[in-house]
Amino acid sequence: MARANLLVVDDDRNLLEIIRMRLESLEYEVTAVREEEEAKQAVMVQVFDLAVIDLQLANQDGISLMEEIHLLSPDLPVIILTAHGSIESAVEAMKRGAYTYLTKPFEARELTLHVDRALENRRLTSEVNRLKGLLGERYDFKNIVARSEKMHQVLEAVSRIAQMDSTVHIHGESGTGKELIARAIHLASPRKDKSFVAINCAALPETLLESELFGHEKGAFTGAIKSSKGLFAQAHEGTILLDEIGDMPPSLQVKLLRVLQERQFYPVGSEQPVSVDVRILVATNKNLAALVKQDLFREDLFYRIHVIPIELPPLRERREDIPLLAEYFLKKFSAQMSKEIKGLAPAAVQRLMLHEWPGNVRELENTIEYAVAMTVQDVITENLILPGKAGAVIEALKPLKEVRDTFEKGYLVRLLEHTQGNVSNAAIIAGRYRADFYTLLKKHGLNPGDFKK
Repeated sequence: MARANLLVVDDDRNLLEIIRMRLESLEYEVTAVREEEEAKQAVMVQVFDLAVIDLQLANQDGISLMEEIHLLSPDLPVIILTAHGSIESAVEAMKRGAYTYLTKPFEARELTLHVDRALENRRLTSEVNRLKGLLGERYDFKNIVARSEKMHQVLEAVSRIAQMDSTVHIHGESGTGKELIARAIHLASPRKDKSFVAINCAALPETLLESELFGHEKGAFTGAIKSSKGLFAQAHEGTILLDEIGDMPPSLQVKLLRVLQERQFYPVGSEQPVSVDVRILVATNKNLAALVKQDLFREDLFYRIHVIPIELPPLRERREDIPLLAEYFLKKFSAQMSKEIKGLAPAAVQRLMLHEWPGNVRELENTIEYAVAMTVQDVITENLILPGKAGAVIEALKPLKEVRDTFEKGYLVRLLEHTQGNVSNAAIIAGRYRADFYTLLKKHGLNPGDFKK
């Protein structure tokens, strides 16, 4: 794998040399410069994966240099180096496009962690953009908003599994975009030029669902005045999505199992099997494993469809995506309703960020559509966002300490799960000394041994 190419800009010769040596010891390619013009010239002739820029340079501030560099390389992540007294400026830098900031003096480990995280974020972003470009060849998938790391990981998984024919089990709450992800898998696959068909297994009674899936012969039942191809036949050489598969009747589960095993089925009223070449995707908001234990879903079918699981995060777990989604829907509905709306008021955005979104992205879309329809101004104000629910939003807020402690404990649990109880590795990832990390574990009553496999 090619080594990452880093640009470092600092007019302090000693600090510049220290950073260069540290990054080169980590096997990065490093271009270290003291002058702003040198930095801009370097970006014009080289492709960099990351830039580290000091906030206070000799001839201009690091933020303005960053913005000039972004005109040449818009996707280049930038880490701003700042002194303790310049935190406010560093936060402003992030608002204007910096990936993060690092306060001087900093430890070598802190620099390493920030650089590694920024490069990983760039890698995920590049993968998502590649997938979006692939999907955009046929459809507009700009509404797959993926600033959050969780959605980046989902789309990265989509790009990896798209080339396979394995069955995919997409799980997520209602409104999280399961069909959108299913279409993404299809459109990134070798089957993209063939049919994509979807059916909601909960929307039809058992008799109609069987006919819809497998087709029927003329006279097979009352009203069958002619033969009909089912969705499986229509999806031949393409992809079929069985949405809400957890609601499929047991009798049809048996027949679906046959399709998965043999790629054959019998149309209703026919004695001749039909063979199909089709990729099967399933989606549900139910816990299928729990349904198996309750004898409400066949265990053998569960293992047949649970080959590649994809878990879609609810909107409340990807809050950084909310402003971007809101902006997307705002533009969409403004165009549809022929209204010139400049954006959302800060208080309106705040209300969006505080809501729990039980209906997920679909609820957010409906909320913005209502606001655009009702506004008589060119800015969406807070009174049009979730009217009647504002009080509930405020009441749901908890004391800051309680929220911070809850987040901290959840973070530590996820960290120990990731490192399988290895405290040394967990402390490094968290950017804390080992002794400090043990103090945090003791505070929350966590035992690393519980996480060892």
